[in-house]
Amino acid sequence: MDSSHISALNAKHAGLDQRLKVESTRPQPDTVLVATLKKQKLAIKQEIQNLNH
Repeated sequence: MDSSHISALNAKHAGLDQRLKVESTRPQPDTVLVATLKKQKLAIKQEIQNLNH
């Protein structure tokens, strides 16, 4: 398990989460962008889980 890689993935996940929050608070959020960000977050979360097991 490479902790620096996991840390980088956690940072990327947090960055995507922040972008998702910003986009979601817009008066008319871009639904395609929101869906894309959610998919990216899920993929990163799954990769982190796979690396931890």
